[in-house]
This record gives sequence, C-alpha cells and structure tokens, in this order.
Amino acid sequence: MNTKNKMSLGYKTFFYFSVFSIGILLFLWSFEYVVIQILAPIHQMKIINEAKEQIKNADQDLLTTIENIAYEHNYCIELHTSNQIYSFNEKSKKCILNSKEVISIKRSLINSSKDELAKLENNIVQSIRVDKDTVVLIGAQNIRNSLRADILRSYIFYFSIILILVAFIVSYYVSRLLNKPILKITDSARSMAGGNFAQDQNDYGIKELNELRNVLNYARTEIENTDKLRRDLMANVSHDLKTPLTMIKAYAEMAKDLNGNNKKKREENLNIIISETDRLNSLVNDILDLSKLQNNIQVFNFEDYDLVKEIQEIIQKYQIIKEVENYNFIINAPKEAMVYADKKQINQVIYNLVNNAINYTGNDLQVKVNVKDEKDSYLVEVIDTGKGLTEEQINLIWNKYYKDEKNHKRYKTGTGLGLYIVQTILKGHNFEYGVTSKVDNGSRFFFYIKKSNLSKK
Repeated sequence: MNTKNKMSLGYKTFFYFSVFSIGILLFLWSFEYVVIQILAPIHQMKIINEAKEQIKNADQDLLTTIENIAYEHNYCIELHTSNQIYSFNEKSKKCILNSKEVISIKRSLINSSKDELAKLENNIVQSIRVDKDTVVLIGAQNIRNSLRADILRSYIFYFSIILILVAFIVSYYVSRLLNKPILKITDSARSMAGGNFAQDQNDYGIKELNELRNVLNYARTEIENTDKLRRDLMANVSHDLKTPLTMIKAYAEMAKDLNGNNKKKREENLNIIISETDRLNSLVNDILDLSKLQNNIQVFNFEDYDLVKEIQEIIQKYQIIKEVENYNFIINAPKEAMVYADKKQINQVIYNLVNNAINYTGNDLQVKVNVKDEKDSYLVEVIDTGKGLTEEQINLIWNKYYKDEKNHKRYKTGTGLGLYIVQTILKGHNFEYGVTSKVDNGSRFFFYIKKSNLSKK
C-alpha cells in the first residue's frame, strides 16, 4: 500500500501544522539573521543622531545630558574640553574608546573642526564638535545583537502584521488542502441522488477519506442493484409466475373444451387450477417476503413431513407441460423421506430448481429429480441435460441479478432471482447446497436436507 494512503486525517493535520510551526521558527531565525543585519546599523545611526542633537542643544546641562545618553543607551562617551576629559560609562563592557582600534584615530577626531563619523570593523565612533574647545566622542560597538531588543520593540507592530499575513496564507492553504478532498467526495456522494452510480476511483491521500470512498462505492453498488431490482420487478414477477399461469390457462381450456362430460377428468383439472392458484398466491408472498429473507428476519416454520410426497405433488403439477411440450420428468426416490424443515420454503426451493432445469435442459427435454439417503440427511438433486456451466458461470449463478439468456431453453428469463431465493432459503436453514456442471454435459443442482427424528426411529 502506498505510504500516502496510510496517512490519517489526524496525522496529516499534525504534519501540516508541524510544518507551519517549523516554518514560523525558520522565518524568525531568518528574520533575525537577515533583517536585523539591515536594520541594526540604521537603528544605531538613528540613536546616535538623536544623541548628537541632544548634546548640541544641551547648553548649560551638557554633563547631565551626556550622562543620561550614556546610561540610557549603554554607550561609552568622553567629553574633551581645553583643560579636562570627562568619561561616562567607561566601565561598561561596550566601552570601546580605549581600544587599540579607536585610540589610533581618536586624536584626529578630537582635532577635527567638524563632526566626524568613523565606522571601524567592529566599532562606531561619532565625534561631536560642541564649540571651539569642546568635543564629545560617542563609542558604540558595531554588533547587531546589541540592538536586537531595541529593534524588535521598535518594529514589533510590523513583525506582527507580517506574521499574521503568513499565518492567514498558510491556514488558507492547509484548509484548502484538507477541505478539497472532503468537498470532492461529498459531491461524489451527492451525485448518487441524480442516478450517477459510477465508481469513485480517486485517491484522496487520507486514510479515512479512502475508507469513506470505499463505503460509498459499496453503497453505490447496492443502490444500483436495488434500482435495477425495482426496474426489473415486473420481469421478475413474470419469470416466477409464468409457469403456474400457463398451467391454469391450459387446464382451464381443457376443462372447458376437451373434457366435456368427463366429470373425473374435469375435477382433476379444476383441482390443479385451484392448486396452482394457491401457488400463485404463495409466489407473490415469497416475492414480497424477499426483503425479509435478505435481512434475516424471515421466520421459518419447521415441521416433520414427507419430502418425497411433496416432490411428487410438485412434479404432478407440471403434467400439462409434459403433455403439451413433451417434457420428461424422472423421479428417483425412496417411498418415503421424512425431513425436518419449513415445508413451504423448501417447496419453493424445489419449484425454483425444477423451473431452472426446465428452462435450461437439453433437446431431450429431460429433468431428473433424485432423493438419496445420506445417513443423517437426504441429498436432493435436480439434474438437466443442457449445455452446462463454465467455472465463471458457476461463480455467478447464485448472484441476485445473474441471468444467462444464451443457454436459455424456454421462456424469457427474468432478473435471476430464482437461484438467489434458493440460496437465501437454504442458508436460512443452514443446509449445504451447490452445483456441479460440465460444458455440454448438463448441470446438477443439489442440497442436503435434515432428516426428521421420525425417520431415525
């Protein structure tokens, strides 16, 4: 899996804001290193020029003014008169007027008739000519760090504005980076309401969003299938009800036109019509109960009954198909097979498997139903002689919507719910089931049904 996909939303948020914090620190460090280098000399000269103006305008308070400037700015200052030298703040670590670098030029500054500024490698010396006999020397270290606090205090407002702008830009970018995939997946989900069931293949780079995408894709599949079921409902009803309707019509016509005064035959036909009508009602209820089967809320009514008898009655109802269309139904079963299951539901399974065999059997029109004794259960097999199934088809036939019209022998198929209902009912009973088939050699559908305790005595 791509490492990008493993990043959770929490981790990614932590990552971006960590980068943001580091970026702010780097900005401050670069600000101190670069900006301070530019502002320090300018700020320093601003202070020296202000001190220069104060000294020139000091008049009678010259000593007091110089002393205040020296201690306020931590400067080392000397006042040279015609007969005396005054030193201010000379014990300061920043007093550089007695350094070798400054001593070499000090005399020339004192003797100069005008104000002079000497910028040395490490120091700055400003000479201020007060009058003919009075000169003031201000010595300051040319080191940027000495003015960091003063500069930050003076420009804190501008620094704050810059930091606020940077914070807004970064926050906007991070917000866009995190919100963009969320909005995108929201739009994708909203598109489902408009009938767009295309799978979302986007990689959102965030673990939680990729998981949400997978859930939405699953929801798309289920909604699409549900929509397909809704649209194919009429076809499905036709698929499940066509056989009993055909039987009812055929036997009704026989009772009306062919049987005449043959009361016994007419009664047999009418009984089949009544039975098939009951089956129609049962099939309609089964379709309506399909959702219950899917949601595992169907209540099964288990009872002891003879499976062979039920199979014989079911096959008997296909007599009209046998007579009119020459289908051949073969039952291989013991005289009795007492089982314990929901008779109505298992009968539905047998109906669906027989209908499936009728629809897909070969040109010999043969459908075989076997019941075999298997110790604690009976094996029920429904076998046709059709074109068979490939391995791929075997993996698909139990799906809710699968249908194979190419191998279809009889009637147009519906939505493929027949085998899905078989699977759902057998799963509800916890009965083993399956299919074996070879291409061009027919198919064998089977299931195991639990024996009744009555049959074990």
